[in-house]
This record gives sequence, C-alpha cells and structure tokens, in this order.
Amino acid sequence: MSAPELPIATRASELALWQASHVRDRLRALHPDCRVELVAMSTRGDRILDRSLAKIGGKGLFVKELENALKDGRARIAVHSMKDVPMELPEGFVIGAVLARDDPRDAFVSNAYPDLAAMPPGARVGTSSLRREAQLRARFPELAIRPVRGNVQSRLRKLDAGEFDALILAAAGLKRLGLAGRIRAILEPEVSLPSPGQGALGIECLAGDDDALRRVAPLEDRASARAVSAERVVSRLLGGSCQVPLGAYAECDGERLRLRAFVASPDGRRVVRAERMGPAVAPEALGAEVVAELRAGGADALLDALEAPG
Repeated sequence: MSAPELPIATRASELALWQASHVRDRLRALHPDCRVELVAMSTRGDRILDRSLAKIGGKGLFVKELENALKDGRARIAVHSMKDVPMELPEGFVIGAVLARDDPRDAFVSNAYPDLAAMPPGARVGTSSLRREAQLRARFPELAIRPVRGNVQSRLRKLDAGEFDALILAAAGLKRLGLAGRIRAILEPEVSLPSPGQGALGIECLAGDDDALRRVAPLEDRASARAVSAERVVSRLLGGSCQVPLGAYAECDGERLRLRAFVASPDGRRVVRAERMGPAVAPEALGAEVVAELRAGGADALLDALEAPG
C-alpha cells in the first residue's frame, strides 16, 4: 500500500516557502508514514506589484490560488500568514490549526537612523499597509510615508538603493528569513498596533477532509488560536480589509485575554481606540465587545467616510 500524501499549497516567495517548509517538517515528524511535499505557486497578489493591495482586491489575492489547489486536489492543505487570510473563508474551507505565534510586532528598518523619532522632517518611510501608514501619520506627521510593494528582499533592495530612508516590516518575516540583523528597532503595540493575525501561521483545509484535519490538529497552539480569533472578529465585524486602517492585537495571560484595537482615517488625524479584557475561552465575545466600544467611539463614521466616493 502506498504512503498517504499530504501536499502543501504555498506561495512561491522565499518567506512563504520558509513557512510552508516549517509546517512540512513538523508534519513529517508527527506522521512519518505520510508523504508531505510542497506545491509552490505564484499568486495574483505576488504578480501585480505596481499597485497597492487596496486597489487590486486586497490580501485575498494571496490566498485564492492556494484554495483552488485544494479544491482541485493538487494539494490537501495550504499554509498562510494569518494576517493575509480574508476574514470570511469561502464555503467548504476551514482553518485546521493556528500555530504558536511568532513576534507579532512591526519592525523599523533603516540604514541611516536608529528609530522613527530620530528621522528628520520629510524622511521617506516605505510601507505597504494602510494600518501602519495611519499610525505613522498620527504619531509622526512630519514624515513622508510612501507605498512599497514586493517581497521582503525586494523592499530591502529598494531601501539599500536609496529609494527610502526606512521601511516598516513585520518583525516575524524578517526573523524567519534570517534577517533580524536588519531590524534597528521594534515598534511596540503602543506605537504600531499589529494587524489581526500578524506573526501567526494558519493551516487551511477542505472542511470535509477529516484525515487532513486530524493530521494538522496537533500543531494548534490554543493561546495563539484564541488571540487570533478575537482579533479576526474585530476585523470581520467592521468589514476590515486592505482599504481599512485597522489594527487588533490580543494577548493571552493564563485564562484571560487582553484585546486592543483601533480604526483610523488614512491620514491618521482621526483615531478611535478600544481595549477590553475577557475570558480566554470566549475570544469571539471579547472581539464583539471591543467592536461595540469602537462603534460607540465613532468608528462607523470613519468607516462610512472611507466608503464615500472621492
């Protein structure tokens, strides 16, 4: 009898391949009877680099082709950065496991300056995220925030070529690629609240593939899964996407969960924040409470303004 197979769909970028390889190696150790190989592919989000994600359809562009590979049988699981996974999965798909979270924070990368506070007025900071941009504009309005697309290495090449004076990138991605030495400063959540799911890897499966779900289940980290669940509820209830400057970050402390979130205008001039503590066993309820607090503070008006034409 041939060995069971568990092919993994992944984006072809170096970071995505590292993440998928990490999951592959853990699954091989758990299931030595199973053949676990990578099925790498380029997604539309990877191919279109001349426009912002907000203008071409959002982060779901990184996920759709991988889901198609699950649907047509080329793969049985897909590995994603949870911050890239749309808040509503298509019918028939589930997240089978959320792995232990790596560093969820943003990182400051520069060849000339030790941190954001040391940058002079007009210094150019590159970021691909409206969330980061809004928080930077709110705290450092004198800086020139510029869009930058591409994988981590191509962004660093643009920095090294002098196109930017600094970049804001996810700390976890830099560390996974062995590039922690490029980090000049870590931005604490008080300065740059992370994106929902940032730093966490998720494994997507077909809802009906009980064998795949059984095999990936041991990789689940309960504390990380609860935190990510609370964060994603905030984004889902507020219609979060690449077009919405929104952050949500939960921290598990034993049986308690602390959740912080914000919604902002893109220019950072208006920011609504909320924070709640609640039982870790009820992350969805905590997320809903934080959304209610955000709405009470005027979040809906900010969201309505983002949807208004012009």
